[in-house]
Amino acid sequence: MMLVLGRKVNESIIIGEDIIVTILAVEGERVKIGIDAPADISILRQELYDAVKAENLRAVKAAQKTDSGAMLSSIQTILGKQKKQD
Repeated sequence: MMLVLGRKVNESIIIGEDIIVTILAVEGERVKIGIDAPADISILRQELYDAVKAENLRAVKAAQKTDSGAMLSSIQTILGKQKKQD
């Protein structure tokens, strides 16, 4: 669900009790906003968040492939040693 509000320059909205979003300027199709929030609140542009999330998923998949490959190699080594001992 999305709440849609109209605001003018220097007008604000409050999210919760400690996040304030203020319209600073409107320049053509661009709107400049200021966000006043506690330091422990992460604020990212959507496209940056999406890029970071996609990169993290790629890194996890690469690590899983590496871990799987290392595990397979270890198993093959152990099985090879067992065959030699038999």
